[in-house]
Amino acid sequence: MSLFDDIVSAHQQLRPQVRVTPLEHSVLLSQQLGCELYLKCDHLQHTGSFKFRGASNKLRLLSEQQRQQGVITASTGNHGQAVALAGKLMGVNVTVYAPESAATIKLDTIRALGGKVELVPGDPLNAELAAEKAARQQHKTYISPYNDADVIAGQGTCGMEIIEQQPELDAVFVAVGGGGYIAGMGTVLKKLSPKTQLIACWPENATSMYSALEAGHIYPVEEQETLSDGTAGGVEPGAITFPLCQQVIDRKVLVSEEEIKQAMRLVASSDRWIIEGAAGVALAAACKLAPELLGKKVAVVLCGKNIVLEKYLQAVSHESH
Repeated sequence: MSLFDDIVSAHQQLRPQVRVTPLEHSVLLSQQLGCELYLKCDHLQHTGSFKFRGASNKLRLLSEQQRQQGVITASTGNHGQAVALAGKLMGVNVTVYAPESAATIKLDTIRALGGKVELVPGDPLNAELAAEKAARQQHKTYISPYNDADVIAGQGTCGMEIIEQQPELDAVFVAVGGGGYIAGMGTVLKKLSPKTQLIACWPENATSMYSALEAGHIYPVEEQETLSDGTAGGVEPGAITFPLCQQVIDRKVLVSEEEIKQAMRLVASSDRWIIEGAAGVALAAACKLAPELLGKKVAVVLCGKNIVLEKYLQAVSHESH
């Protein structure tokens, strides 16, 4: 079966465990930007981000033996929470390897959902390598946050929902980290709505996949701290998301930290949503391209809301700039 077929299957099989999240027309943002702007509210998905889609699909497709053995993953928060909840619902033991720098509140949530947390010194890539090694040694399934066809198929269900909710879109804005979310959604859009432009968005401070796409190959990229911690981190060599991103992305946009803050403030004011930095990236890109979007129908994907309160308050306070 093709990736598209796998996404269709996931879309049919994952309900009701995976929520169908609303695509809401934002009256004030539409007025302000001069287009018909819709917010795909994936921050309302279980565990507060789109990651629950991919995690649920991956666990759904495991054999009974694999489920009994338990699974291992690596995460700074969102993916770990998603796998922990999916595991809890399906009776699968979950161990999450996380960098010591991960937010305490996110680690506490993983534990509250029944996941076991193993802390690893260094950056997120160290945690991924440690998780993969442990999975091999313990003969358990390793679940990559993005470099896994079943995870990508699960994330693609968001694209199916968007098409069902608003089939006549001119553009969709999506923030990009490892590329699993946009690869899944893009596969759907290319098949069912090829006229819809898929616009990939990054913070200027964290451009691993952007830089790889520009160069034509994956290579290590030095990243700076960003509010969009959900999209930060390197892309592993040989990632299956890279060729998929090459195929489905129509346009690439970079936004500054200040533009991300402004977008987070804007949607809090216009639609009363608290969103994380990665969701702010997509809205910031739409704001940046607003002059080109006049009169068009546009969707901005709000991918998550899991942001530490202090970090959020700092971002939206006008003193922060």
